[in-house]
Amino acid sequence: MTRAGPFGPVRQRLRGAKRVVFVTGAGISQESGIPTFRGDGGLWRNHDPMKLATIGAFHDDPRRVWEWYEERRRNVLAAAPNAGHGAIAALEEFADTVVLTQNIDGLHARAGSSEVLELHGSIVRIRCDACGFRGEIREGFKALPPACGCGGILRPDVVWFGEQLPRGVWRRAEDHARRAEVMVVVGTSLAVSPANMLPAYARRGGALVIEINPERTAMSDRMDLSVRRPASEALPELVRAVGG
Repeated sequence: MTRAGPFGPVRQRLRGAKRVVFVTGAGISQESGIPTFRGDGGLWRNHDPMKLATIGAFHDDPRRVWEWYEERRRNVLAAAPNAGHGAIAALEEFADTVVLTQNIDGLHARAGSSEVLELHGSIVRIRCDACGFRGEIREGFKALPPACGCGGILRPDVVWFGEQLPRGVWRRAEDHARRAEVMVVVGTSLAVSPANMLPAYARRGGALVIEINPERTAMSDRMDLSVRRPASEALPELVRAVGG
């Protein structure tokens, strides 16, 4: 193995890249103690998403939905970014870096990444569909479901099953993917659409596409390089490969 570690085969392309785009999923945050949704121990193994993560479920029983999300919010707010999050932020010293994340925990921003597009929203952010209020609320609520000042019911500002991704966010994500020189796909099986289209956009634009995931995924064969290591180990080595 070269001193660039697992990235030795693509080191020269990494060193010359000026625009690096990351696509991240639950795997990187799992190393910070935040459960994944799918796979062994995933949240959807023990919970029915149709009863907790749809607008219909929210209308039917907003208190039940909020009790589940409040538990997750406490977990997220108690978590800290790990070495993988920190490495992505550190890469900004060497290249224009954008993070397109499926995660809703805000850990990339807390680690110092300056440009993060949250494709599926944020569990820390709250919104009201009645009046349009949107804001970050980090403390717990006195009553569930929480009420908006307009009289409506507040909801987590996340994308539920059956809902579209925020149009403006998705358009910007597509644009970044198409203009990437290097795309690094971290901790995601790319099982969820439309985020699983982003590597294809990057490849069409001539980007080098790298996967970092301890597990093989359905798209591993389409990657230029697949690194079977946790993000907290592999990403600092990626930074060293880029920065020399």
